[in-house]
Amino acid sequence: MKFSSMTAMMLTLILFGGCKGEDKSAIIQLPQPKLTGSVSVEAAIAKRRSIRSYSDRTLTLTELSQVLWACQGITDLVRGFRAAPSAGATYPFDIYIVIGKVESVEPGVYKYIVKSHAIVLHKSGDLRSKVMKDCLGQRFIGEASATIVLATDFQPTKKYYGERSYRYVAMEAGHIGENLHLQCAAIGLGTVMVGAYRDRELQQTLGIDKLPFYVMPFGEPK
Repeated sequence: MKFSSMTAMMLTLILFGGCKGEDKSAIIQLPQPKLTGSVSVEAAIAKRRSIRSYSDRTLTLTELSQVLWACQGITDLVRGFRAAPSAGATYPFDIYIVIGKVESVEPGVYKYIVKSHAIVLHKSGDLRSKVMKDCLGQRFIGEASATIVLATDFQPTKKYYGERSYRYVAMEAGHIGENLHLQCAAIGLGTVMVGAYRDRELQQTLGIDKLPFYVMPFGEPK
């Protein structure tokens, strides 16, 4: 995906308009994601497994870029469509990344800024062990190089679909999770979907108001 200088400028303006409450000086622009790879969709499906053991290798910024794009990256610059389908294109999820070991990125909780494919610091410090504790002590969460947390308040989808929105939001979380699984399989990483955690404690650890909906640690399989 290549952008002209004018497009890049427009995206920067969008970025600065979309980081309410975040430290704009702590924005990290991610490398552009690759749209072709050496592993077919069929091979990625065959390789996909739930991984609960990770090496201590530091991930590259390119790897982080690729998995975030697979989760919620823009795939249509004109209409703003994203990598995972969403009921009515309401996109109710925010993506937070608990980073422990990623090159050139200080440990902390970061928010993914979808429209500009960047991350912005939300909370400093290596909080992997606290997130592990909030997730009922599942050790692999503390070992993973990074963990993605999907958070939602349901409102963007509920506005259009009422009570049925709850199932649509759950469907979308599944789409995002499978995208992450397949992208990890394609680039030699691993992940697992975690639904066991204490909501309020995880909110406090991350410093967010929205409801944590899915926890997805990822890294190099051990």
